Amino acid sequence: MKKLINLMITAAVLALPLVAIAQTKWPAGVTFIASKGNETVSGQGDLSQGKVMDDLSWASSSSNACFPATQNSKFRGNHIFFATTMPGRSIMTISVTPEDSSTDLSLYAYMMGGDSYDLVPDLARCISCEADHKWDRPWKGKIQTSERHVEFQNPGQNTYNIVIGVSGPKGTSGKFKIEIKTKS
Repeated sequence: MKKLINLMITAAVLALPLVAIAQTKWPAGVTFIASKGNETVSGQGDLSQGKVMDDLSWASSSSNACFPATQNSKFRGNHIFFATTMPGRSIMTISVTPEDSSTDLSLYAYMMGGDSYDLVPDLARCISCEADHKWDRPWKGKIQTSERHVEFQNPGQNTYNIVIGVSGPKGTSGKFKIEIKTKS
């Protein structure tokens, strides 16, 4: 039993530098949130701290396919960025909830290789990109709340980097909570 505990402690200590390295490779303005297997981690954000992104062409590019250009108006406000890593054999759900439920948030996230640290709008391609925003009209049998969420699945063994962008329509402001739930 003592050997097992020592092995677990050693593994945890060896993993700490990897988290520190991952945090330092992200461009300025990206907040790193370390994901944890079978746990939910959270952070806070404020759209007033972000910047407007004029070029949204990366999102409708066939190499990214994040959201169609017809939805660009929902992402014309300030953008706030977070990043995390997704371990192998896991499912990750990312959600954002505004402090004020009347705030119209939009969310997107994209997956790339574990050694890639690309930030939009300079994103040539990604493995997968997902987005959630206010619907244009009601969906039969569904109710949309102010929470936005996306999900990624990683059935393999590789670790991937995930960039998370939170925005809203032009002029949108407000604080929000971000949650990253990893199920391994």
